[in-house]
Amino acid sequence: MCRSIKTLRTGAEPAPDDEITAAALQYVRKVSGYRRPSTANEHAFDEAVAEVAAASKRLLAAVSATHPQARRAS
Repeated sequence: MCRSIKTLRTGAEPAPDDEITAAALQYVRKVSGYRRPSTANEHAFDEAVAEVAAASKRLLAAVSATHPQARRAS
């Protein structure tokens, strides 16, 4: 699932916000089945992207501090 989402965890520096948001957007698109949501679903879609991005930032902050890993080449 979501093979095009790149690995964001590095040992040297935190992942940029735009990369985290792009990965969250790709994930929500895959789960929802929407490339672009309808106007009626836009708020829920955007909220889901923001929540996934926030959870990803917390995860990366927690695991990077304890076990760094080099970023894979994309």
